[in-house]
This record gives sequence, C-alpha cells and structure tokens, in this order.
Amino acid sequence: MTKCAFLGLGVMGYPMAGHLVAQGHDVTVYNRTATKAQAWANAHGGKWAVTPREAAEGADFVMACVGNDDDLRSVVLGADGALAGMREGAIFVDHTTVSAAVTRELYDQAKAAGVSFVDAPVSGGQAGAENGVLSVMCGGDPDAYLSAETIMQCYGRTVKRLGDSGAGQLTKMVNQICIAGLVQGLSEGLHFAEKAGLDIREVVDVIQGGAAGSWQMVNRHQTMADDHFDHGFAVDWMRKDLGICLETANENGVSLPTTALIDQFYKDVQKLGGGRWDTSSLIKRLRALD
Repeated sequence: MTKCAFLGLGVMGYPMAGHLVAQGHDVTVYNRTATKAQAWANAHGGKWAVTPREAAEGADFVMACVGNDDDLRSVVLGADGALAGMREGAIFVDHTTVSAAVTRELYDQAKAAGVSFVDAPVSGGQAGAENGVLSVMCGGDPDAYLSAETIMQCYGRTVKRLGDSGAGQLTKMVNQICIAGLVQGLSEGLHFAEKAGLDIREVVDVIQGGAAGSWQMVNRHQTMADDHFDHGFAVDWMRKDLGICLETANENGVSLPTTALIDQFYKDVQKLGGGRWDTSSLIKRLRALD
C-alpha cells in the first residue's frame, strides 16, 4: 500500500483517484468544492482533506488534475499548497493540461523543496478515466518517472516518459493539434454525406476500416449523426488547450494555420451556446451555416 494524495475531482480526477483505491493504495483527496471530496470519500472509502497541504502530508505521491495554470499554482504553492505539506523525497505528479512554462516553473520550485515533479497530462477523455485506460505522457527526471510509473498504471494503459520537464505537456499539445484537425475533417466529411443524401452510419461502416478510419470516426459518428454532444471533452477545455498550443508555437516560431482556424471554429461553437458540448460538435457549426 502506497500513501497517495489526489487534488482535483473533476470528470477525470474523480475516477482516477478511485482506481488508486481499487488497487489498494491509501488515498486522501482534496477538491475546491469540499462536498465533492466528501462524496468521493464516502463512495470509495478513502479520506478527504480541507487543503492541498493537509492532503499531501505524509504522502509518497501527490497527483493533481485541475483546470489550468492558475488552478495548478493554487494547489501547489502557498501556505496551504501541496509543497508546504510534502516530505522530502516525495513525488508530485501533475495530470493537468497546462503550459510547459508553468510546468518548468513548478519543477524548479519542487526541486528547491526536495520534491520531484513529473508532468503527466492524459488523453482518453472521461471514458478513458473511468475505465482506467488513459494515455499518460510524461516529462521529468528519469528516476522520479520510474518511481511514479507503477502508480500511474492504475489508471493508464499507456504510460511513457518523453523527456525532461515539460516534455509531457509538449506531447499533449501534439495530441490536441492532431485531434483538432481530425475532428474538423470528420465533421466536414459527415456533413457532406448528409447533404448528399447518404446515410452516415452506412458510409462509416464502409470507410472506417480504411485509411480514413480513426477513433473519433468509430466512437463519435453516430452521436454526431444524432446531433448529440453530451459526452467527452468539452469545447471550453479544448479552446483552453489550443490556446496553449498556439502560444507555445508562437514562442517557438512554428506555424499552425489549421489549428488556429479550428480554434476559431470552436469559438463559433461557443457562440452557439456549445461551450460544454464535446469537441465533435464542430459538425453543429456546419449545420448552423446551412
């Protein structure tokens, strides 16, 4: 049994923390809304704390999955932050999708406190978190990663270190860039099929096993056809992630014209009231243009 803390119990963190308990670990959780932490503890038999510092005290590993750069700083730093409660030699594992800049900043802060910091953003969505089959892309010191790898395998099917601090976040940016282009292409293809009088399901049945096939096509074509977007990764969060991608690309002198355009398409979806729709709702924008 390993003593763990988990900070942030959103649609991803709630089931991820549950997998740690299911694998026999001693888990204390923290959530900004305390009633959610209490509910988790009642459901899973773990403990909950009123501050990140209290949750982190005595833990070997502290995991976080919160909203953005500022949210991450708020649970790591300060008198009530996790670093104030972590023992020397403990490891902080950040599953939040944030900028590589804040990752490196917190890596340095943790190192000064005698704590290791691994950036480990995840992909796979709510279903991947619930089923324990996430992809976890990691950056940080090799020894810290190796120590944390087994813990992350409680909810990750693919767990891999890509390089030094920030490499995990940069890899997550690649992931989001690829998804954005793919979902827009899928949306255009399915919308074209609709307007041509074809049955989307029959079309996908034919093409999904060929070069056009993808996870998005297999798992989202039916809900896209049904105009149903109440699952998966929300547009608001995708725009947050794409903003990080575009800012980092600008810093590195990289051109991302397609990503920039699709970010604006997602902005249009937000204007339609779809900030909480999942990312496959790009097809909704195309229908609205008809």
